[in-house]
Formats: sequence, structure tokens, C-alpha cells
Amino acid sequence: MTDKIISNLVESLKNEQTFVIIKPDGIQRTLIGEVIKRYESLGLKIVALKMAVPTADMAKKHYTLDPEWIRKVGEKSIIGYRNKGLVPPSEDPIEVGNKVLGRLVRYMTSGPVIVMVWQGPHAVSIVRKMTGGTEPLTSDVGTIRGDFVIDSYQIADLDDRSIRNIVHASGSPEEAQAEINLWFKKDELIKYRLIQHELFYDVNLDGILE
Repeated sequence: MTDKIISNLVESLKNEQTFVIIKPDGIQRTLIGEVIKRYESLGLKIVALKMAVPTADMAKKHYTLDPEWIRKVGEKSIIGYRNKGLVPPSEDPIEVGNKVLGRLVRYMTSGPVIVMVWQGPHAVSIVRKMTGGTEPLTSDVGTIRGDFVIDSYQIADLDDRSIRNIVHASGSPEEAQAEINLWFKKDELIKYRLIQHELFYDVNLDGILE
């Protein structure tokens, strides 16, 4: 690799971006500050933030950016039912996926949300790790979902609603970019220096002592 290619790769890795939504239940639980604090404590930089009340159309677009999402989530749900010894509501993954989508749309349009873009090394995987697994019941202690929610798929299914888990976080850099493009205009992402990053990325740590 040439020095230029290496330099560009390093910059790309250091400035990876991911997308996060604090969902309506997170707002109602007054956990906005706690969620932001968790991600900031990791050393990530917030480069965009706004509050919105999603429309049904916007919520549908968000969850179906991947044209295969409905089928995939339907298949996952059917497997989940079987693993619990339960009978799926349908054997058709599209039908089940659309049912899940309907629940999510009701959930996401029920009140205001906070949408954010976070930036930093391995931002996507780091944020996912801090957020925790999709089901709060089985999320690890120390994660946002594991520490602040006691909901489960079983209870959510019985209530015919989406699971309440406070936060959405992108699953991959490609997904993050698509979600960022959906929710933000390019000029809404702010480029700025963060002093602590100057320390993190000072390769030789020779900028500390005077």
C-alpha cells in the first residue's frame, strides 16, 4: 500500500459514522442524557442531533431501507416462536414480517424521538455493543438495554406490540449510511474538532507534557 492509501484508510477507520434513535419510550423514561452519556464516555463524537415525531411513512422507510428486511425479520420471528415451543402466527415470513413492521410503525410514531449521528473508530460495532441485544431481558448487564429495560419478546407478543428497548442503532456501516441519508441532509452533519480526540489519536503520546 502507498502512504496515501494507508493515510486514507486510517482516516476512514477513525471517522466511521453510525446512526442512533432514542425511541419514544427512551424519551418518556427521561433517559436522553443517560444514553448520550454512555456513547460519549466511549470517546465517540456526536456530529448531528435533532428531535422529531416520525410519520408512518418515515418509519416504514426507515425499516425497509433493505428491500429484504420484511422477509428477513419474518423468518427470524418464525424461528423465534419455534425455539420457544410456540406456534408462529403464520408460516409465511412476509405476512409475519408485515405484522412486525406494523407494530414498529405504531411504536415509532407514538411520540417524539431523538435521532443522532455518532462518529469515531469502529463507531457501528462500539455503539451496538454498548446498546445491547434487541431483547432487554437477555441483554448483558452494563448495556443500555440490559440496565434500563425489563421488557421481553414474550410479553410484547402477548400485548401485540413492539418490544420497548429504548434505542435503535445501525447494524453495519452500510446500514448506518443509508439511515443517515434518510434522516439527515448532508449539511446537517457538523465537522468539528474534539479536543479529547487529539489525545486519543496522538500516536506517540508526545503532546501531553509541556
